[in-house]
Amino acid sequence: MSNEDSIQLQRLRWRCRRGLLELDIVLGRFVEHRYATLNEQQRVSFDELLDLGDNDLWDMVTGNKELTQAHQREVLDWLKQA
Repeated sequence: MSNEDSIQLQRLRWRCRRGLLELDIVLGRFVEHRYATLNEQQRVSFDELLDLGDNDLWDMVTGNKELTQAHQREVLDWLKQA
């Protein structure tokens, strides 16, 4: 891993830190186990999901709220498994 990749991964991990402990755990697991395998479009979808507020994202992960962007479905399903 290059130094630039390492810095980007550190920034991503920081961005995944949330006010909800449960969401913090899910996002951290996802980054550790799945993020490196994502293609560019999947990374964009993940980034879009990270733009959501904590409660909205957690509600989507737990299935209490429906996804509004269909292209994010695959990444959201992986988050649910994390």
